Amino acid sequence: MPLNATSPLRVGLVGYGLAGSVFHAPLVTATEGLVLDAVVTSDPGRQAQAREACPGIRIAGSAAALWDGSDGADPVDLVVIASPNKTHVPLARAALTAGVPVVVDKPLAATAAEADELAALAERTGTFLSVFQNRRWDNDFLTLRRLLADGELGDVQRFESRFERWRPQLKGGWRESGAPEEIGGLLYDLGSHVVDQALVLFGPAVRVYAETDVRRAGAEADDDTFIAITHAGGVRSHLYVSATTAQLGPRFRVLGSRAGYVKYGLDPQEAALREGLRPGGDGQAWGVEPEHLWGRLGAGESPLTGGGTPVPTAPGDYPAYYAAVAAALREGGPAPVTAREAAHCLAVLEAARRSSRDGVTVTLSPADAA
Repeated sequence: MPLNATSPLRVGLVGYGLAGSVFHAPLVTATEGLVLDAVVTSDPGRQAQAREACPGIRIAGSAAALWDGSDGADPVDLVVIASPNKTHVPLARAALTAGVPVVVDKPLAATAAEADELAALAERTGTFLSVFQNRRWDNDFLTLRRLLADGELGDVQRFESRFERWRPQLKGGWRESGAPEEIGGLLYDLGSHVVDQALVLFGPAVRVYAETDVRRAGAEADDDTFIAITHAGGVRSHLYVSATTAQLGPRFRVLGSRAGYVKYGLDPQEAALREGLRPGGDGQAWGVEPEHLWGRLGAGESPLTGGGTPVPTAPGDYPAYYAAVAAALREGGPAPVTAREAAHCLAVLEAARRSSRDGVTVTLSPADAA
């Protein structure tokens, strides 16, 4: 149901760790028509950090207070859930049941069934629900979508995507926990991004093969993972996520019948947000990378030896996500990323986990692949 208020929509943010402080709070604050009204965190240091970054912010006593008014404030217009993965489903379920629109950081859930349950609840209550998949607005992804739309590569045969890091030392925390209820490890973390991108670009998955490994001493959860997807249309996606890559490969290597596209380096938006830069701040262009980082399009020669033609990289545009959320809430339009799409991604992640565990290739049912 559209929210027709003329004043900015009040947003409550649950969690002020990496996702909340680096991504959600800055992007909400930068979005016209949204105002960050409250933050939920029990950590005194993070409370102080939130107050410093967002003067006038209210520290809510609990997540439930954002939708039930138990701390004396009116319910917010949108709840953003950026707390640990294991809390996503119960918090989203409670907010949707109360009729409050929700954005949930990826992964939406541990299983496709849970994601479908939340989607059905949102549909039944007529309440907005979206999943934060910011990597759909990465500069390289937007550039590749443009190349595909223009037919520059011909028929794509193989899509290689790497989200690799060199982090030989453990950081600790729930993200590296091996406890199943924590939903930790790279398969569900960075894997959520690369699988979602592959499905958006090339459609449903029909077969999945994966290798997940725990490489670092003392690690509990996967930190070096490979996923192979066969798409219904015939494209094969080879996806790599790792914290143990001493030499980083290309972010994208896309091979088609006419040409290939190779792009190195990560989108600059996360680094900019971590440095305290903000979209629209100081009049600087947002999400723009220097020319020497542009990918190359060509055939028959390696881009590392000068082959191919430089392709201007489209500016990254994370602000577009929350702009689309605001428009959907105001006008009743579609969510920029739906829970059903998240369920399809989770079906692939579940298949990848089973494939690695059992040493098999997993065939997805038509319902999972749709």
